[in-house]
Amino acid sequence: MDCQKSFLLESARELFRSTYSIKDDGSQVIAVSAPGRVNLIGEHVDYTGGYVLPMAIGFSTVCYGKGSLVSSQDASAGQCRIISSHIQSKSPVCFSTKNLKDLKALPHEHPDSWTNYVMGVVREYTMVDVAREDLCFSFDLAIVGNVPLGAGVSSSASLEVSVARFLESILKQKAFSDLNENDRINEKTRNISRALRCRKSSNEFCGIPCGIMDQYVISAAVKGSALLIDCTTNDYTTVEMKESSDESSPVILVCNSQVQHENATGEYPLRVKQCQASLEEIQKSFPDVESLRYATMDHIETEDVKQNMDDVAYRRAKHVISENERTIEAKDALKTGNFVRMGELMNDSHTSMKDDYETSCSEIDILVSIAQSCPGVYGSRLTGGGFGGCTVTLVEKKHVKELIDTLEKNYKEKTGFECVCFETLPEDGCSVLLE
Repeated sequence: MDCQKSFLLESARELFRSTYSIKDDGSQVIAVSAPGRVNLIGEHVDYTGGYVLPMAIGFSTVCYGKGSLVSSQDASAGQCRIISSHIQSKSPVCFSTKNLKDLKALPHEHPDSWTNYVMGVVREYTMVDVAREDLCFSFDLAIVGNVPLGAGVSSSASLEVSVARFLESILKQKAFSDLNENDRINEKTRNISRALRCRKSSNEFCGIPCGIMDQYVISAAVKGSALLIDCTTNDYTTVEMKESSDESSPVILVCNSQVQHENATGEYPLRVKQCQASLEEIQKSFPDVESLRYATMDHIETEDVKQNMDDVAYRRAKHVISENERTIEAKDALKTGNFVRMGELMNDSHTSMKDDYETSCSEIDILVSIAQSCPGVYGSRLTGGGFGGCTVTLVEKKHVKELIDTLEKNYKEKTGFECVCFETLPEDGCSVLLE
C-alpha cells in the first residue's frame, strides 16, 4: 500500500471512530479504495458508444466501515449511516434500505445531495442481489478521499465504485448474483458488471446522463496501462505505458484550473441531447447507422444530411466522429511509443473540443496554450466533462518541474487563479484494503 493510500486509510479509521459510538476493534472492518481517473483522449464519446482511452490516477476515495445483510422484515432493518471528510457536519447522514420505493434522490441544491451517489449504488446492489431474499443492507461508513472535487477527474465515480466494492465485501458470495457461475469468478466480467451498475445509478438515480467510461476505468484499471474501452461492446484492451528511469521518457501531468463544473446541470446534458439530434438527422438518410460511433465524415458531408443539419448539430457530430478516429490512432501511438504522434492527437482533440464541441473555457485554453509552448511537451488538452476542470499533458520527465513552474506563474498572471499540478502514471483500479 502506498503512502497516500495508507494516510487515507488511517484518516478514514479516525473519522469512523470519532463519528460512531460503536467499538472499532478492527474486527469485521471493511476498507476499500477506488481511484480517480484522467482521460488521455476520447472525450464526450462514451455516451454515444465510442472509444475512450482513460487511466486511473494516484488519488483515491477510501470507504471504511462495518456492515451486514439483515432481514427486511425486522423493525429497524436497513439503517445506514454515512459521513464524509469533505462535509463540515460532524453528524452522519442516515437513510434506510428497508423499502426501496421510499429511497429517493435528494434535490441537487440540498446540502446532503452528495449522498445520492451512495444511495443510488446501494439501491442497485439491493435490487439485483438481495431484495428477492427479503434482505437489505445495514452499515456505518466513513468516507475519506483526495480526488479533487468538480475538477473533471471523476470524484463522483470514484465514490460510487468505492461504495460498490464495499457492498460487495458485505455480500460475499451473494455478489453479482445476476451473473452465471463462470462470470461471477471472472474478474473482468465483475469489473464490467460493477461499472454498469454504477453507471445505472448515475443515470437513473442521480439523473446524470453520463456514459460508462469513468466507472469502468476506476473499476478495471491496471497499473502501468491505460484502457482502450469500447463503449458499445463494453470490452476493453490494456495499452501499456511503461514507466522508465530515462529522463526523456514521458509522464502525465494533470493541471487543475480551479474552475469547477457540475455534471448534473447545464451544458453536459445539453451535449447528450445535441448528439442524439445529430444522430436522428443522419438516420433519415442512413437508417443503418445505429449510433454516432458508426457515423463517418462521409455521412455528415452528404448533401441531404448537411443541408438539413444545423451548424451546431454538424459540429457536435464532427467532434464525435473525429475523436473516435483519434482515439484508435492514439492507442497505437501509445503502444508503440510514438509519443510525438500521441501529442499531436491530444492537441487536435483539444481544438475539436474547443471549436466543435464547445466544452472548453478561457482558463482551460490558457493552460493548454501555456503547456503546448513549453519544452518537452508532446501534447496537452482538456480532460473530463469540461467547462473548467483539468488539463492533461504528455511531457518528458526531465521537463516536468519547468512545466509546472511555468504553468503556475503564467496562469496566475493571466487569470488571477492558482492552478494545482500533479504528475502521475497509470495506477490500479479499485481494491480491498481490509476485509
